[in-house]
Amino acid sequence: MSRFVRLCLVPALLALASCGGGGQGSPGAPGVGDPYFPKAGNGGYDVSHYALDLRYAPETRRLTGTATLTARATQDLSSFHLDLAGLTVDDVTVEGEEAGWERAGQELIVRPADVLDDGETFAVRIRYSGTPRTITDPDGSEEGWLRTHGGAGALALGEPNGSMTWFPGNHHPSDKASYAVSVTVPRGVAAVSNGELTGERTGRGRTTYHWRTAEPMASYLATLAIGAYDVRRATAGDVPAHSAVARGESGRQAMSELPGVLAWAEDSFGPYPFSSTGVIIAPADATDYALETQNRPVFPGAPDTLLLVHELAHQWFGNSVTPKSWQDMWLNEGFATYAEWLWEEQHGGDSAETTFRGLYASDDADLWAFPPAEPPGAEHISDRPVYERGAMVVHKIRQAVGDAAFGELVRGWTAEHRHGNADTEDFTAYVEQQAPEHDFGPLWADWLYGEGKPERP
Repeated sequence: MSRFVRLCLVPALLALASCGGGGQGSPGAPGVGDPYFPKAGNGGYDVSHYALDLRYAPETRRLTGTATLTARATQDLSSFHLDLAGLTVDDVTVEGEEAGWERAGQELIVRPADVLDDGETFAVRIRYSGTPRTITDPDGSEEGWLRTHGGAGALALGEPNGSMTWFPGNHHPSDKASYAVSVTVPRGVAAVSNGELTGERTGRGRTTYHWRTAEPMASYLATLAIGAYDVRRATAGDVPAHSAVARGESGRQAMSELPGVLAWAEDSFGPYPFSSTGVIIAPADATDYALETQNRPVFPGAPDTLLLVHELAHQWFGNSVTPKSWQDMWLNEGFATYAEWLWEEQHGGDSAETTFRGLYASDDADLWAFPPAEPPGAEHISDRPVYERGAMVVHKIRQAVGDAAFGELVRGWTAEHRHGNADTEDFTAYVEQQAPEHDFGPLWADWLYGEGKPERP
């Protein structure tokens, strides 16, 4: 559907100027040029805050929402794009004035009444509704809006692109923002999101939950769990812990292990980067994977200890230090996998060296299919080389610099890029700067970028 509330007669002219403004501007790009997801994200602006006001009716599976985005133009903008898959747009305003808009696939193209000046902060409000989609990723996994509790509930998971199924935005990890999410559901139904619960109000048979995430968050880490959950509040050390456990699932082990794992991770990786923690234990049949959603990772059923360690490690690697593009996934998964190795080493299991040598002895073609820093396509960003060979790169760095320097290096990396974005070149440059006495060229060539199994273990 296409709707224009202000007359724009010649489409070609829209690429040169806004419909109602007197100044010149140019359209924002319909993507940020990600090597694997070129349509993801949008150019011409940066979002600083999302305010989402949502209502969900489980009986009809209908979502009604108002999304208000606060953003800053990075060029003179005659129009800009938002990512939104499915759902029906009712109206769009920019700075309180009705704006023209149209749909083109996952793109919602917004044409403000006046050109937005480079550096100008502006608010765009989108009212929308419909039944959110579940989408299938290139690797065959499902994300987006997943049905739970026999269809009466929902679970929103967003890696890499699923968040655009339930709210419009600049859906690429390079654009992080704070969030305020209000969710209204029938009384007796829980609605759990990221951050802290700042308010809860029940009336006329419905309950509204207000969640706030103050620290910057990539949109793929946003989550929403709606359904029959027991919500529990506790602490993990000095950090407030908000957790939700689907009725019928057990959260006892994860809840009891959370404080210890978090304390261990702080010793290993530096101060915890967020103001709250916790877990969401969804129904076991909701999905077939866990996800490191910010503040409280999502698990399908009760996780074992190593899975809990992995997803909590992501709060540093991926959530606080977020990749600039999806090509840099090994920085997330390699470190989170290596966190498992470290935990095992320090808690009576195999040493990281033993784990490394066991993998190196393997001739499994899947492990050596491609270098971790260069997956051959979008369908491979969650394959074994990204996780396990990525962890092997981390271990090779540890071998090179020694245990004490390695610990300082890791904690320094998470501190330097706290709440920011980084890519592989940033990381290799950082390692070389911190340990200038070592030549890391062969390590990068063989282990990070090299094809096939390196000759030297």
